[in-house]
Amino acid sequence: MKRKLWILLFFPLITLAQIQSLDSVKVDVSNPNATLTTHLYFLQQDSYQPKKAAKTIYGLEENIAIRKAIKIKKILDGKGLYVDLKKITTNPKYVDSTGYTAYARYILFPDRMPDIYLEKINSNWYYSSETVAKIDAIYSNVFPWYVEELQDSIPVYGHKKILGIELWQLVALLLVFGIALLIFALTKKIAFWVLQRVQHQITKTNLNFEVKIVLKKLAHPISLLVALGFVDLIFPSLQFSLEVNAWVFLAINIARTIFWIYVFLKLVKVIMQIYAEFTEKTHGRLDDQLVPILHNFLTGLVLVVGFFNVLRLFGVDTTTLIAGATIGGLAVALASQDTVKNLIGTIMIFMDKPFHIDDWIEAGEVVGTVEKVGFRSTRVRAADTSIYQIPNSKLSEMVVNNKGLRLFRRYNTNLGVRYDTPPALIEAFVNGVRQIVIEHPETRSDSYNVEFSGFGDSALLIMVNVYFKSLAWSTEQTSKHRLHMAIIKLAAELGVEFAFPSTTVTIEQFPDKSNLSPKYDTSQAKIDASISKVLTDFKNDTPPENTPEIE
Repeated sequence: MKRKLWILLFFPLITLAQIQSLDSVKVDVSNPNATLTTHLYFLQQDSYQPKKAAKTIYGLEENIAIRKAIKIKKILDGKGLYVDLKKITTNPKYVDSTGYTAYARYILFPDRMPDIYLEKINSNWYYSSETVAKIDAIYSNVFPWYVEELQDSIPVYGHKKILGIELWQLVALLLVFGIALLIFALTKKIAFWVLQRVQHQITKTNLNFEVKIVLKKLAHPISLLVALGFVDLIFPSLQFSLEVNAWVFLAINIARTIFWIYVFLKLVKVIMQIYAEFTEKTHGRLDDQLVPILHNFLTGLVLVVGFFNVLRLFGVDTTTLIAGATIGGLAVALASQDTVKNLIGTIMIFMDKPFHIDDWIEAGEVVGTVEKVGFRSTRVRAADTSIYQIPNSKLSEMVVNNKGLRLFRRYNTNLGVRYDTPPALIEAFVNGVRQIVIEHPETRSDSYNVEFSGFGDSALLIMVNVYFKSLAWSTEQTSKHRLHMAIIKLAAELGVEFAFPSTTVTIEQFPDKSNLSPKYDTSQAKIDASISKVLTDFKNDTPPENTPEIE
């Protein structure tokens, strides 16, 4: 009995002490941390004094300021935006310098809710006038008009809790996810149809099988993003606690970031597939080599940007991280100057395009066919099938003779005939070779030289300079074979003999011996018949099949 009397006696005193303790907490708006502490502290259940919380709103009547302060708190809770007061600055002279101009303001959530921020007015910090002006519109977006009507229409049993969740919240949650699945299924078909139309408008070509598969995969994450957007829009209306909302919206933002990464990865694949089809239609193959390089670069860029976005969701200061990575990258670049030079050389090669894939080039001591241009080096295969690996920094500075850009293949040789060949036969032989060149299907008939060019040590020299039309090495060898055989047959028919390096002692006549000099038939009839026969045989001669190209 006495115990109950003591409780009845001291209970009013304890309650009065708690109220006095609560009243002792003063309103402080001297810095951003103090302002946010004042606003959030006096809107908690165990310290609910909205009049004091409204002191963070400047220049409004008390009733209006109270409504504004409560709405700001509900918006932050509904979007799962947890204010970590330990990270809020206590500097009363804080200046936001993230933009082009520095302002005395503090933005709580620059990425997710940039419209809610504090600003310095006179010497104190309050919610900005822009925030106060927009707060009703923001509140309507977070909590649509039907939220209050829905809550009023919920029966009493709807507020019963199952595992800490009210029954109406559980039913609404299932309904939201059901609608989200329906939106996903419909949006997937619509997105694929739109992507097909966009692809056709850009490329003006029909959709092939590979691009169609990639577009279907691209439509999948796009529809997931639309469904996530619906959940993001509706979930605050379910009135869950700040802790639940914080975890749910963190999961939504992580999923959204991952889906965007997937979208951009597939978009890169679609673009590269279309670009690859375009490069196949071009003459040069250097742009073909650019396809995998661009694909790897863009893929890496998407993954890096996505990784930094995920880190930012967990509260990591990506600006500091990027700055540190930049400094570290600079240090690595200085330590690996050759790698940087090779990368710059690669860029210069793709910009200048001194050669293409499969071109035959001469660069210093290196002679061969270009097989691959990589980030660091270029691979050239020599005629003996060995491999040259040339750093791109050196290759970009070398004098490159690109045989692959020739308009024609030039062939130059000298024919040496005996010194005792009569002038008439030399002239007939030269004219016959000219006619062979004209009749040859693989030589240019409008650009050639067949002339008696000089006197060698053991032969009279006849220069043959021709241009073959085909740039293929194997075709050139076949064409030279036909040309050589026709010249040899012409010489045999005319009786012209080829000389070879030698030292000759000539004795005009031995006793009882006939003259050793060859007998030449210089009659015009014989010459005309011989040239006509050789040309006829040459025209009727079928060239051998081309051998596999070595070069």
